[in-house]
Amino acid sequence: MIAEHVVANSVVACVNGVALHAPEETLAADELRQRACTELLRQAAQAAGLLAADDVPSTDGVISAAAADAIEKLLEKKLAIPDPSEEDCRRHFAAHEAGYRTGERVRVRHILFAVTPGVDVTALRKRAEIALLDVRCHDGKTAGVFAGAARELSNCPSGAEGGDLGWLTADDCAPEFARELFGHIEVGVLPRLVHSRFGLHVVEVLEREPGVAQAFSSVRGAVANSLRQQTFVTALRQYLTLLAGEAAVEGVDLETADTPLVQ
Repeated sequence: MIAEHVVANSVVACVNGVALHAPEETLAADELRQRACTELLRQAAQAAGLLAADDVPSTDGVISAAAADAIEKLLEKKLAIPDPSEEDCRRHFAAHEAGYRTGERVRVRHILFAVTPGVDVTALRKRAEIALLDVRCHDGKTAGVFAGAARELSNCPSGAEGGDLGWLTADDCAPEFARELFGHIEVGVLPRLVHSRFGLHVVEVLEREPGVAQAFSSVRGAVANSLRQQTFVTALRQYLTLLAGEAAVEGVDLETADTPLVQ
């Protein structure tokens, strides 16, 4: 069940009565879901006898080393992740060949709307969407519009340079940011906000260098790992849904998470 737990006039999110944060502390929705998922798994590890009952939960999102080790053992026990078949690997590679190119680079600028503790995420998203619409309306017409918006609105130091991040490779970016930039052909202002651990980004791709195509045989291991990760995420999401359904989850909506957020 999902409800609000009120202590001293503050909403405190809990899992089976265990607080996920300190009173008066306000967390971004993603951070709150991450802590809830981690706490669900920590308690499941205790129930499975993999973690001592006196393991102390935290309200800062950092679990003990013993809890982290126990969660890893729990997932190994509960989640059966089969090796992908050769056919599955070849099909995935054919559909995502661009993602396995080497040397791909993009020249990018962005406007960052940072998600920080206490920020009104709904209001922040609205501001980001307005900025995205504005720069898209001028895309390719007024070069200074994007740079001016970055100088005025961006929470990134690059805002002083009009949002310019220069030439990037996938290794230069957070994985969730890289997924939106690499393996695509789009040039110009992306028609969607890009989500990362830092916040919401309005992104313009100025140039692309496509990199060098690779033979399937040379990237077969990477393809298989990618498919295993996809299977793991799906299985973990299902397991967390099961745990949440059996728990008293208060003050956090786990149903809105696209993927399980677990440290």
